[in-house]
Amino acid sequence: MPAPDKGARRSGSTRRQFLIGGAVAGAGAAAAIGIDLALNQAPSTSAASVPLNGDEVVPFHGAHQAGIDTDAQAHATFVGLDLHAETDRIGLRRMMRILSDDAARLTQGVPALADSEPELALSPARLTVTFGFGPALVARAGGISPDWLAALPAFAIDRLQPEYSDGDLLLQVAADDPLTVAHATRMLLKDTRSFASVRWTQHGFRRAYGSVAPGTTMRNLFGQVDGTSNPQPGTSDFDAVVWATGGWMAGGTGAVIRRTHMNLDKWDRLDRGGREQSVGRTLDNGAPLTGTGERDEPDFDATTTLGFPVIPEFSHMRRARSDNPSERIFRRGYNYDQSPAGAEVSDSGLIFVSFQADVARQFVPIQQRLSDLDLLNEWTTPIGSAVFAIPPGCDVGGYIGDTLLT
Repeated sequence: MPAPDKGARRSGSTRRQFLIGGAVAGAGAAAAIGIDLALNQAPSTSAASVPLNGDEVVPFHGAHQAGIDTDAQAHATFVGLDLHAETDRIGLRRMMRILSDDAARLTQGVPALADSEPELALSPARLTVTFGFGPALVARAGGISPDWLAALPAFAIDRLQPEYSDGDLLLQVAADDPLTVAHATRMLLKDTRSFASVRWTQHGFRRAYGSVAPGTTMRNLFGQVDGTSNPQPGTSDFDAVVWATGGWMAGGTGAVIRRTHMNLDKWDRLDRGGREQSVGRTLDNGAPLTGTGERDEPDFDATTTLGFPVIPEFSHMRRARSDNPSERIFRRGYNYDQSPAGAEVSDSGLIFVSFQADVARQFVPIQQRLSDLDLLNEWTTPIGSAVFAIPPGCDVGGYIGDTLLT
């Protein structure tokens, strides 16, 4: 074998050698030493001292599960699973112990117990994991389901697809970093594969962290503000709307997940005035058509000079509003946007998520009115639907569902 060409090896000088050589020629050895030190200097510690959103954690343990009254994160994955036929009450207990233990670790920036990519767990970015139980899981656990834990009534506007509907177990995984969500979801699904199989998966997003001020109402892909009338977490009003109070569900809540396709291509053909009339709010700041600010109380009795209601009776906001104070929900939805097919420009919509103590009493009457007559039905179609009981939180050493399974 030929001997190495020493001359060629010497001629391949590095960038550092070039810089040092030039400095010696132009400014002397002292300057060269200074440049070499600069090239070898460790990254500035001042940058490391800046707080990172990726370091923020949300407590896992507590009276309620996180991911409900938590400020909504930028990204979320929802997974519906079907239990294996052989998964019995003992299997459910084992599954929920494993899931709760790994969720508690991941949400605090600690790798799951058998984490195959532990480095991906180190930036929790406000990660929350929320578990929900379908009626079949509760029955297999030997528990008594709330009266409302069942498929929703058949609404005339529904065009439901099985790949987005029903399920025995819900995983809601949310964080401000999509990589964190993807990793946590994978770790948790590895925990479930001996007990259940994936029925459906839905990915959603909001504005990225830092894009808008905290507390800003989300916008859906129609450009509308979505969720203005929500009760405020941390208030007695929120507690009354959201948290259940009886039996193994005390401290838990009911979840409705509806996938609504939004025909953006058809929406494009509607002018701005028509869009605002269909919703009952202005698009720029979400104010009712009778007000100037997003949270102004709408005046449904106000009329135009011709005697027509300023807020149309069939607008989405008017149909969603009830005089019955019990018909209220807490919305925490996400947008979705998939690859369009054919001549379509978009395949997009809303993963509608609402939490309420009693689905039948609070959510169903609202949805029935919207189904009966809502101007937005011209551009929206529900294609997925699922209802889950969200158990209360757990203490350190406990697990989600222990009020049902022990």
